[in-house]
Parts: sequence; C-alpha cells; structure tokens
Amino acid sequence: MTSPAARVALDLTSDLPVAGLEDFYRDLHRHPELSYREHRTAVRLAARLSAAGFETAEGIGRTGVVGLLRNGEGPTVLLRADMDALPVEERTGLPYASTVPGVMHACGHDLHITWLAGAAEALAAGRDAWSGTLLMVGQPAEESGGGAAAMVADGLYDRFPRPDVLLGQHVVPGPVGGIAHVPGLIMSATTDVEIVVHGRGGHGSRPETTVDPVVTAAFLVTRLQTVVSRELAPREQAVLTVGRIEAGTAANVIPATARISLNLRTQSGSVRDRMVTAIRRMAAGECLAAGCPREPEVTVGGTFPMTVNDAGTDHRVAAAHREVFGADAVFDPGPAMGSEDFSRLAVDGLPYSYWFVTSTPPALWDAAPGDDVLRRSESVPSNHSPLFAPDPATVPTGVRTLVSGALSFLSVA
Repeated sequence: MTSPAARVALDLTSDLPVAGLEDFYRDLHRHPELSYREHRTAVRLAARLSAAGFETAEGIGRTGVVGLLRNGEGPTVLLRADMDALPVEERTGLPYASTVPGVMHACGHDLHITWLAGAAEALAAGRDAWSGTLLMVGQPAEESGGGAAAMVADGLYDRFPRPDVLLGQHVVPGPVGGIAHVPGLIMSATTDVEIVVHGRGGHGSRPETTVDPVVTAAFLVTRLQTVVSRELAPREQAVLTVGRIEAGTAANVIPATARISLNLRTQSGSVRDRMVTAIRRMAAGECLAAGCPREPEVTVGGTFPMTVNDAGTDHRVAAAHREVFGADAVFDPGPAMGSEDFSRLAVDGLPYSYWFVTSTPPALWDAAPGDDVLRRSESVPSNHSPLFAPDPATVPTGVRTLVSGALSFLSVA
C-alpha cells in the first residue's frame, strides 16, 4: 500500500517540466564558478525560487542562497544543494561543455542545483497537498569545505526558521536511477596535512656540500605508504594520499626546502589522530636520518567532518524512495571514503539524511568492464574527473527524491 506522502510525491512530480529543467542544467554546466564565486549561479537559482513563490535571500555566507516558503502548521524541512565547481579542464566533449577555461562542474553540483530548483517548483505548485515550512539552501564552497559553516556563521538559523530535519543528496557513478542510502556513517572525514622538509641547498654538481630535501622527501613519501598498511588494523578504513610535492627552481640547483601535501580520509577521530602522530614521527625520523639542519614542519590544515546519517531519519526517507521508485532502486553500498561539509549545517545535533543518486549514461555503463556494480563504478568516469558527465535523464529522478523525502516529514493532507 502506498503511503499518502508517496502518493502526493508521485502526483506533484508526474508532469515535471523536464525539458526546461534540462536546459537549466546545461546552462549551469556551461557557466561553472569556483568556491565563493558562484555569483551567476546564485542569481539563477534565486530567480527560480522567487518565481515559485519563495521568499528569497542572497549573499548568505558570502554567495549562498536561501528560499523560504511558509505553508501553514507543520515541520520545517531544509533541502540543500551545493553550487561550486572545480578547477578542472573539461574533456567530456559535450555540446554544453564548460565555457570557462580550467573550470568545470566535475562533481555534479550543477545537477544538484537543478534538482533543488525543480523540487522547489513542484512543492510550491502543490502546496495545497501539504503544510509546513520549506527552507531551500543553495550552499557555496562545498569543495573548499567552508560554505556550510559560513552560512551558519552568517545567521542562517537566526534569519530563517530552524529546521526540524535536513535533507541532501549527491550524484555519483552507477546505473541511472539508483538511490544509495546508508543509515549511519555514509561519508568519511578528511584532513589535509602539509610537511616542509628543510635541507641545505647548493649546486647540483656538489651534492656532498648539501642536505638534499628532495631525496629526503622522496624517502618520506615512500615511508608514508606504511601508515595505513602497517599501522592500522584492516578493519580501520583509511586512505593517505600524497597529492603534491613541490621543490626546486632549476635542474642544477639543490633546493633548501621541499613541501609535501597529504590528504587523509578516516572514519573515526582516533584513527585520524594516530595517522597524524605517525606522520609526525616518520617525518622527524627521515629528516634526522638525512642530517637535515632543522626538524620538519608538520601542519594539520583543513578538515571535513564525517557525514553520519540519523538512522531513523534515513530509514524514513529510504522507505519513501522505495515507494516512489520501487524497492530494487534503493540499495546500501556502505560508507564511502569521500567527504562533505553538509553535516556542518546540522548544528546542535539536528537530524539529517544524505543519500546518493547514480547517473552514468546507459551506453557507457553497459560498456564498462566488470561483473558487478562496484567494479563497473570503478571503470567509468567519476566525480572530479575531467570526463565526468552525468546523464541528464537523472534530472527528474533527483527532483522526485527531494520531493518525496520532504513530503515524508511535512504534514500531508
């Protein structure tokens, strides 16, 4: 038996303006904007929210957008979409590819904004069928990790109603139309670490007069690979990536310093702390062995929190999605090593549900090697790839997931 909320969701999304939403998506994709520079994107989203009947405000947390729709007594539900693009040169060859050199919506945030706009329009048009309050949030700077906190610090919950529940979603690779729910931990924490190795520079022809920080950094990069493989138990999921090494200005000059940038992915605070401790120890040991004139500088930088769904909230949304899309469409892939700042909107323990929507074009998915979803997902372009191109067929899917998720909490007539 279909619940009243699911019936209303199907009714409100039965006649979506799919062509218009796809055009909106393609326009956003052509005009990507980096973190805190989402000015055009914010204007475009705010215009659609206003036209749908929302009270709209811009410039929240620098470039964030909020749309508010009060519709009688009932819960307050927050729906969020992130807006920023990445410094990636697009290589999809799409007719609507980025027109901004070196910038691309390589993580699908343009699709997220489209989903949010479509859901806002559908729910506003069908407001006779439900009551409560909707809070639509277009969040800046997810990729840099500061946007959610910036909106909260700028008075998001002082200037607008405090939500009873928060809902968010993200596009990922996989056969079009799948919806991934994990009750509990769904995304990992991330931590950036910078290491500066101090040597003694000199002429490339006289290495004996120097302490070469490049060689020391190379040894350290190799040593760091044992942090996960030899210092953590197999059950303790973690990733350590050396994403950048910088040193030197010329081939015949041994530099005085070398810089290493690391990124950690962890699923518990204790594992993160042990990894940082090991990094400090290994850096100090390699520099001591090399005879460096001073100890290395190890700086813990930016972080993203873990994303941990409230189990009851996520079960409720997943149940609505099963009713709307069918039981086979909803699955549990387990926690991902990716990271998000969505949970920073959930101040003081506000409950939330965050899920994934799969989006690989059928022809590409069918041609991918592998016998299972996991193997195929590793073979097709993924988020942050210059080839990442979600199928526009997921536009109505993402609108319906938000609409049905919201209606599972709003008061339905």
